[in-house]
Amino acid sequence: MPGYGISEGEEGLLPWSWAVERLASSHNYWVATTRPDGAPHAMPVWGLWLDGAVVFSTSPLSRKGRNLARDPRVVVHLESGDELVVLEGRVEEIELEERIADAYEEKYDYRPSPGHPEGLWYRLRPHLAYAWIERDYSRTATRFTFERRDAATS
Repeated sequence: MPGYGISEGEEGLLPWSWAVERLASSHNYWVATTRPDGAPHAMPVWGLWLDGAVVFSTSPLSRKGRNLARDPRVVVHLESGDELVVLEGRVEEIELEERIADAYEEKYDYRPSPGHPEGLWYRLRPHLAYAWIERDYSRTATRFTFERRDAATS
């Protein structure tokens, strides 16, 4: 990345396990979608890192729900700008399974109900991810590229 002072060597690059730890422990995930006119839209959601994917829900009537129905491309990132993880890919709509509800309840002390019309459930298996530690950005800036089906490795 010219102009950013990033080291060309591999020393200091972050392992995927570093990003997974932060993805699993994050309380809020920012979801960025695209409005019909091409403008960006970003909102925080509760979610899970489960089976190599971010799992979250939203109302089909919300702006992000309408955006995702039209265009499944999404960027998800964590709250921290100091220990950054950003994921890119396409969401797929999924059913709320009991194990997702169990994990959600354990994490948030709230249990979503399968079959309840409270929202649609989505899974993002990233095809691209970025991670870095801000205080050592030039050494730790790391990009991960996944084949769509291989991103499930956690």
